Amino acid sequence: MPIGITDKAVKEVQRIVVDQNLPDETALRVGVKGGGCSGFSYTLGFDDQLKPTDQINEVEGVKVVCDPKSFLYLNGTVVDFEESLMGRGFKFTNPNASKSCGCGESFSV
Repeated sequence: MPIGITDKAVKEVQRIVVDQNLPDETALRVGVKGGGCSGFSYTLGFDDQLKPTDQINEVEGVKVVCDPKSFLYLNGTVVDFEESLMGRGFKFTNPNASKSCGCGESFSV
């Protein structure tokens, strides 16, 4: 399953791309790195240099890309964007995570 992205997250990515005057070919790069309170931390950023080995899913003109190693842990994950009294930010719903920390920024498998 590809990495998904909700409509709210698509709109936020499109807003950031326009506000920061990023190139049209800019993609949302999702990944993982070792660390965090649960073992792995999510990474999120913008990238206009796609690699031939990247997993790519396009939703409403927004490309979501992931390197093959991270994709092993993120397969089927959905990226959402939330705004609340506590703040605003991107949230990951990862079906592969056996446990997540309270902040939602790290997980274990």
